[in-house]
Amino acid sequence: MTRILYGLCGRDAARPFSPHVWKTMMAMGHKGLDYRLAAVPFTAIPKIEQGETRTVPYLVDGDTRVVDSFAIAAYLDQAYPDRPTLFGGPQAQAQARLIESWSQMTVHPAIVRMAILKIHDLLDQEDQAYFRASREKAFGRSLEEVAADGEAERAAFAGRLDPLRRTLGYQPFIGGESPLFADYIVFGALQWLRIATGSVALAADDPVLAWFERCLDLHDGLGHSVAAA
Repeated sequence: MTRILYGLCGRDAARPFSPHVWKTMMAMGHKGLDYRLAAVPFTAIPKIEQGETRTVPYLVDGDTRVVDSFAIAAYLDQAYPDRPTLFGGPQAQAQARLIESWSQMTVHPAIVRMAILKIHDLLDQEDQAYFRASREKAFGRSLEEVAADGEAERAAFAGRLDPLRRTLGYQPFIGGESPLFADYIVFGALQWLRIATGSVALAADDPVLAWFERCLDLHDGLGHSVAAA
């Protein structure tokens, strides 16, 4: 059986950059599951599997179809209980929702301000037009105006990661002594920033950077499989 994971890419199909797709790729590596990554640009997503989804990541596992990174991780733990757990139980799965909410409400918006023009530049011409139109509608201002906040955001970014930094004072991973899906949630965000801009905007002695580098090395160096910009 061939598993297919549909994930977002720019003009270079070998450089997936979506934080949500990276969460799922790391989850698949954690479980030790083989799959084929089918990289698609923004404008091709509605054509996936004859229009079965409007978003990625989208996993096809035999007759099962699952959309959304968190839902995919939950499915993988249910479908493959004999392989390493991604959550460590239903209570930890519920708590991982808090990590996801913090990442998407605090970390993601900061990354967008730092990287939005770089993300635009990763796309081909058709996708650039889509990205500009959809994001400018969402933000109510131009990409350039959003990006103008990027330098101030870069200076403030390390402080936004203080909850993670404090946690790492007690343990090497969010999951404790070993990583869980909660780690991959935040890793996906920083990997997005790394691939788009070439840097995660953290000092060399920052414990968060050391954690990120540990995550890059996981699963036979999966995170290193795409070089920084």
